[in-house]
Amino acid sequence: MMKPVLVVGAGPVGLTMAAELARYRIPVRIIDRAHGRTDQSRALAIWPRTLELLRAAGCVDAFAATGLHARAVSIHSDGRVLGRVAFGEIASPFNYLLMIPQSETERLLEAHLLSLGGKVERDAELTAFVDTGDGVSCTITRAGNGDEVVEAAWLIGCDGAHSSVRHRLGLAFEGDILSTAFIIADVRVAGLQVPSDEPAIFWHPDGAVMFFPISPDRYRIIADIGSVPSCEPTLRQVQAIVARRGPGGITLSDPVWLSHFGVNERKVADYRVGRVFLAGDAAHVHSPAGGQGMNTGMQDAFNLAWKLALVMRQEARAGLLDSYGPERGPVARQVLTGSNRMTRVVLLKNRPARLLRGLVVRALFRIPAIRRALANALSGVMIHYPDSPLNTGGATGSRHPRPGRRLDPGCGVGAGDLPRFTLVARDDAGARAMIARHSTLLKPDLCPPPDGNGIWLVRPDGYVAAAARGGDWPVIDAALTRLAAGTRAATALKQRS
Repeated sequence: MMKPVLVVGAGPVGLTMAAELARYRIPVRIIDRAHGRTDQSRALAIWPRTLELLRAAGCVDAFAATGLHARAVSIHSDGRVLGRVAFGEIASPFNYLLMIPQSETERLLEAHLLSLGGKVERDAELTAFVDTGDGVSCTITRAGNGDEVVEAAWLIGCDGAHSSVRHRLGLAFEGDILSTAFIIADVRVAGLQVPSDEPAIFWHPDGAVMFFPISPDRYRIIADIGSVPSCEPTLRQVQAIVARRGPGGITLSDPVWLSHFGVNERKVADYRVGRVFLAGDAAHVHSPAGGQGMNTGMQDAFNLAWKLALVMRQEARAGLLDSYGPERGPVARQVLTGSNRMTRVVLLKNRPARLLRGLVVRALFRIPAIRRALANALSGVMIHYPDSPLNTGGATGSRHPRPGRRLDPGCGVGAGDLPRFTLVARDDAGARAMIARHSTLLKPDLCPPPDGNGIWLVRPDGYVAAAARGGDWPVIDAALTRLAAGTRAATALKQRS
């Protein structure tokens, strides 16, 4: 009988990980030491690339129906709009930013997990673990109920910035702390003369104040405030900041969350130690600028889950798991760099620097190609894995994606309850022979190619694993053979199922 995977932490990342494993019919347990889900808005933004992955997981409709669809983001200064980036041209079926409180994200993900036969075990804390070489012996402690020892196949730490899994592994969490603190407020807003589906950033000599819509009249407000205060902010203090830095005429009321935070920018060097993995904030934290944190963590989970499922089902070699860190580590590094730059631009206080900032933003945002590139970069659709150890080939004779690039042809890539690669090719004898030869890795149905000049092998997460010219099947065959588990193990698994 297959040992379960133990996921520690039932935030968005852990819930995504557990649900994906359950979808792939992998036994999974997910624990969290908290008594219940968060009731705070916390992470708000779900970008198009994450929505694409939620579509493959089979639960995007619930998210799209629950959240607010933001169509643009604007930057304001001195009573005028410096620039506006519309999301309508993002190269994705989800050409908007979904604004949804983290409390709702967790609710929807937990409901999705329940529909797949999984559940969150709450008031349960991982207090010890030992990697035994062929599994992980984990001690779970429940208040008043003693300890339970779980023999897990793998352990995945999705337990946040203060990850106990990371601490027990002894991994350094290297990086910096920004000297500036921020206030955060979830409040009702009246009088803001900006479209209710548009995040708005207002620059002022004192600093910035940012409005992120949660619902038509409720917003998340963030503003930089210098050093970390000794107590939580009051509504009156937030109102004073908005009155000074905002456009005027704005009234705040009905606060449900008032807090402050500092910005850590940290990352581990290794996402895996033996049979233990890290994902999400346990592996990387950074400035909230750009709203990438939760998305990066959820995409960590999507990346690891299909690989772990194939290995545990003995359909792919264990070496497939070695690609997780090399793929996701550079993405986190890019997010760290990008969010740091955005934060520092927002925090400019020097008057000449602020004037230059305004001139540059006005000039650049007048160029449609710049606005389009920025929207696509924020959306996540430009994330790719150019140096992935899984990449093979590359000569397609066309302008279409090379290995490591996202290719979402809209024909069910990643959907279903088995982690399968998709063959994007013309329906001919070569393609059918390839599907027959690699039936444990390939979906039985072909996807029509963008043109007739190439063949693409697309991973369950929508990225190209191999590309070749039309008819050059040895390239695709070599890629699949390199991934496949030994014939004896694959045959045995098919007999058992």
